[in-house]
Amino acid sequence: MNLPRHIARRYLFAPKSHSVINLIAGLSVVAVAMPVAAMLILLSVFNGFESLIRQMGGAFDADLTLTPAAGMTFETARLDTAALAAAPGVEALSFILEQNLLLERHGRQAVATLRGADDAYAKVLPLDSIVAGGDARLHVGELERLVIGQTMAYTLGIRTLADAEVTLYALRRSSFSTLLPLDSYTRQREPVGGVYVLDLETERRYVLGSLHMAQELFNYPGRASALLLRTAPGADAEQVAARVARIAGDDFRLRTRAEMQASLYRIMRYEKWGIFFISLLVLVIASFSIVGALAMLIVEKRDDAATLRALGADTSFLRRLFSAEGVLISGAGALLGVVLGVGATLLQQHYGLIRIPAESFLMQSYPVEFRWTDLAAVAVAFTLVAGLITHLTVRSMIKRTEP
Repeated sequence: MNLPRHIARRYLFAPKSHSVINLIAGLSVVAVAMPVAAMLILLSVFNGFESLIRQMGGAFDADLTLTPAAGMTFETARLDTAALAAAPGVEALSFILEQNLLLERHGRQAVATLRGADDAYAKVLPLDSIVAGGDARLHVGELERLVIGQTMAYTLGIRTLADAEVTLYALRRSSFSTLLPLDSYTRQREPVGGVYVLDLETERRYVLGSLHMAQELFNYPGRASALLLRTAPGADAEQVAARVARIAGDDFRLRTRAEMQASLYRIMRYEKWGIFFISLLVLVIASFSIVGALAMLIVEKRDDAATLRALGADTSFLRRLFSAEGVLISGAGALLGVVLGVGATLLQQHYGLIRIPAESFLMQSYPVEFRWTDLAAVAVAFTLVAGLITHLTVRSMIKRTEP
């Protein structure tokens, strides 16, 4: 039997021990449990939004993107698409052409980027999954159609797709005249066939159309600005990227989805660490309640300490005893906090109990995602904080000079 730990348990859980010290110890348990639960919930909420952002990025950024090393466009014939499609780990590929243009409808104007995509685009990126109104087809036979973002539709005053035509203005690359500015633009009217829903920035910036329409509008016959590739499920992304880079050659630059959104993912990583350390500061402040409970317990048990010293207990024994008391208080608080935090997170993750008070095609409840690594990080941080506070409190109040 570990005698100091046994005595500590008796002090805390003895049936006849219902003094104010026990009440304060119980309040300390609750005070410690709340920030532990809050840390787990906050980190899980951040994980949920992080996964949502990555999912939205996966709907518009391909696994691998090939762009010309120099210039904005390239001849599609320069790439050996047969070799790329046959490369192990490559599931699908699609050419796109992106250029800026002006949209106009009934006097309303907006600047956007037209992404012209070929027929294989839907095999590379899940366009169908983000289209909330109409359909995702970029052309029906020879009839060209546009798919625009929900924010852009609102900007242009589009309320129904029954009669939604948009005029596209693309700058002529050959010449520009300030005297006759309209003659410097290629103008084309196209119907809107679908509305997609993603993040606000993407909805406001990108308009989707066919590659053929984009090549004609921008006068880029047989050219593209990028080749998008989708990797096969379970394929090693680094190995696939290396194969694709070898086939494409030095004239092309290859980037993964993470590299395309490197700044965003880096900011998200910094934000998560910021949330963790701010929550940890709250946990440190709450852990000082253990100091009060231990200090009052040591004062109340001075007579017991004197009796134990008379029976042969030394200062080290008494310090272990009251350290064990601090461990029990902090451990009970941590366990309660983990149960509350993990329980609330899993309930929200699986049942979506807390709804977002607004209509959204993306989500109906607040996204959360529990990760075991977060639980481990919180457990390690709390153990260090509670252990240090307990050690300093006991060591300062039970000195070797005491009889």
